[in-house]
Amino acid sequence: MYGFKIVDKLQKIDEDIQRSQLKYTNKRVLVSKEFTFDAAHHLHDYEGKCKNLHGHTYKVIFGLSGYTDSRGLMIDFGDIKDIWKNEIEIHLDHRYLNETLPLMNTTAENMVVWIYEKMAEALSSKEYEGARVEFVRLYETPTSYAEARREWMESE
Repeated sequence: MYGFKIVDKLQKIDEDIQRSQLKYTNKRVLVSKEFTFDAAHHLHDYEGKCKNLHGHTYKVIFGLSGYTDSRGLMIDFGDIKDIWKNEIEIHLDHRYLNETLPLMNTTAENMVVWIYEKMAEALSSKEYEGARVEFVRLYETPTSYAEARREWMESE
């Protein structure tokens, strides 16, 4: 009815496909992964609601680019998650950001640059072929975000 077909034979490495065929391209590719965290903060030198202690459910989207390895992988999504969990999220999730981040006003604009730098630092210490951060987008609310892009971080 829907054209669904059970696979006749599961493809096997070195039999149906050779290892040399796993990598399809030598072009740079971008992968993206997103995470959420909950945190409290307040803003200094600001007249508005955000001068008071309050919280957000933030969403972070990473865009990472690089070249695929012999298996056709640029970076495993699980590796991105590990970097997030071990290097970045520990400073953010269920934290008072004014206390756990470097001294700064905890605006989305400042925070997104800090997150960008932490991810870039983590990628540079790993063995990923030409991996780099292309962008980080930090949503403070579902409709409001700040973004840091590689071309801005490297050229200015």
